[in-house]
Amino acid sequence: MESKFKRVFLIVMDSVGIGESPDAEKYNDRGADTLGHIAEHKNGLNMPNIAKLGLSNIREIKGINKADKALAHFTKMQEASAGKDTMTGHWELMGLHIDTPFRTFPDGFPDALINEIEAKTGRKIIGNKPASGTGILDELGEAHIETGDLIVYTSADSVLQIAAHEEVVPLEELYEICEIARELTKAPEYMVGRVIARPFVGKPGAWERTPNRHDYALKPFDRTVMNELKDANYDVLSIGKIADIYDGEGVTEAVRTVSNMDGMDKLLASMDQDFTGLSFLNLVDFDAIYGHRRDPQGYGDALEDFDARLPEVFAKMREDDLLIITADHGNDPVHHGTDHTREYVPLLVHHTGIKAGTELPVRETFADVGATIADNFSIRKPAYGTSFLDHIKG
Repeated sequence: MESKFKRVFLIVMDSVGIGESPDAEKYNDRGADTLGHIAEHKNGLNMPNIAKLGLSNIREIKGINKADKALAHFTKMQEASAGKDTMTGHWELMGLHIDTPFRTFPDGFPDALINEIEAKTGRKIIGNKPASGTGILDELGEAHIETGDLIVYTSADSVLQIAAHEEVVPLEELYEICEIARELTKAPEYMVGRVIARPFVGKPGAWERTPNRHDYALKPFDRTVMNELKDANYDVLSIGKIADIYDGEGVTEAVRTVSNMDGMDKLLASMDQDFTGLSFLNLVDFDAIYGHRRDPQGYGDALEDFDARLPEVFAKMREDDLLIITADHGNDPVHHGTDHTREYVPLLVHHTGIKAGTELPVRETFADVGATIADNFSIRKPAYGTSFLDHIKG
């Protein structure tokens, strides 16, 4: 059966939530509202292009006008899985349901794990606590330079991060160390979602993290819509950290990015390619640079910068292209702590045939996105999710 849309472009605005989920209280996230609070902080967001798609039609956001005739079908989605991390949100988008959250380590990693990593890598470990990526370098960067010890830290996410200066621990060695840590943390007693290599350069007072970050994720526990696409000989283009999040599963081509704007450049380049299938982009800066660092001003500026690139996307849209813009969780920059927040996420679905977009029913799982993509390409649908393909044709 021929697909309705030849190419699907899926943009995940990492952490751009649109208000607390009904179960936010379980996650200590009552009152979280990423978009709403950023707009209030900036006394209104200037995002005229996403306004045309209907973002404020989902729920009014200060400074963003409601569209009389939205250029997208619009609604919001609730996360069904347990958790509010990157992997849970993304895996659910592609049709999975996570019952047991990945483990977090608010007091650092167990001694047994640290001892194993030290024994297998031949390097001592310093740090071993939750910290910001820049703060831990200010604290321990100089000691690392002097000793060669590895800086290990975590966050509110299920991550084990290993920072090392590129002139002290060569990249290849750092990557090997992370692969060792990845194997060790697959054990049921740890179940760490991601191990992340965090190389940096510079000197005390002027540390700089390099673009050579590499994520080592657990493999998805079941097949995703991406696996089905690839096995049916469709293209699955990964832009940004998508390939890392799915540990390469279901990816036919992976392109790395160094920033949101680089991600948009790479997305636009994919729009010039003649492919059939999915182009899947994650814009990580919203989350990593602004959300976790609780910077509502920077977050708002980044949202406006993203919005300014949308006309380029619209200009490249073909009649048989589908554009889906959504998010994977919230990260309210005025909320307590530095953690993600349990929120609804926006869903905007655009193609050139839409004269006036309609409000779709609120989605009960992110997996509806994967189900719709599977429906479009007539591949096996995931066990979770309901397609909205029939509702977006005009």
